[in-house]
Amino acid sequence: MKKKENKEKTIVDLYQFEHELWNQGITYVAGVDEVGRGPLIGPVVTACVILPHDFVLEGLTDSKKLTEKKREEYYQYIIDHAISVSVGLKDEKVIDEVNIYEATKLAMYEAIEKSKIKPEHVLIDAMKLENLEMPSTSIIKGDAKSITIAAASVIAKVTRDHMMIELDKKYPMYGFKSHKGYPTKKHVEAIEKYGLINGYRKTFKPVSTIIENEIACSKV
Repeated sequence: MKKKENKEKTIVDLYQFEHELWNQGITYVAGVDEVGRGPLIGPVVTACVILPHDFVLEGLTDSKKLTEKKREEYYQYIIDHAISVSVGLKDEKVIDEVNIYEATKLAMYEAIEKSKIKPEHVLIDAMKLENLEMPSTSIIKGDAKSITIAAASVIAKVTRDHMMIELDKKYPMYGFKSHKGYPTKKHVEAIEKYGLINGYRKTFKPVSTIIENEIACSKV
């Protein structure tokens, strides 16, 4: 009985920010989240999601806490039932030019701008977007506290994972399908063995170190 009560409380808690805004007469509340700040390769991906007020998806939470199978299931359910789903991304060139934090913000702005329904209020996981034309709320660990941000985290995560799986088909020796571009031991060993391909973030270690060593060796 207590377990059921805790589950119901968790579901209710995930709607607290949305309900507060809906009760103020705000209809379109968007959740925004990002994936891919830590990898050595590929873009940072963001998602902007607006959910209907009667949206229910039991078990939805921070995408990192879900299994790959669950994320895929939830991804499709969100796509099918959300009012609006949009994605923004900034590639390694932008990341190297402006840094990962600023690139993430740019990708978030892009996702919001691409929303087919203009949000009236935006809930953002941790980050602050000072240049939005609508009000926003930054929520620390928002993907575990807001149903809308949690939905955005799933969309962003699955979108980026699919990109890494496609890259794995072209370069299976790097193991992108398993590590998704993050700096695991096997990934770094693959870079050292096979070298750098297009898409690597040149300002990220150990990629930057490898490039510096290659330059130094070429001058010898």
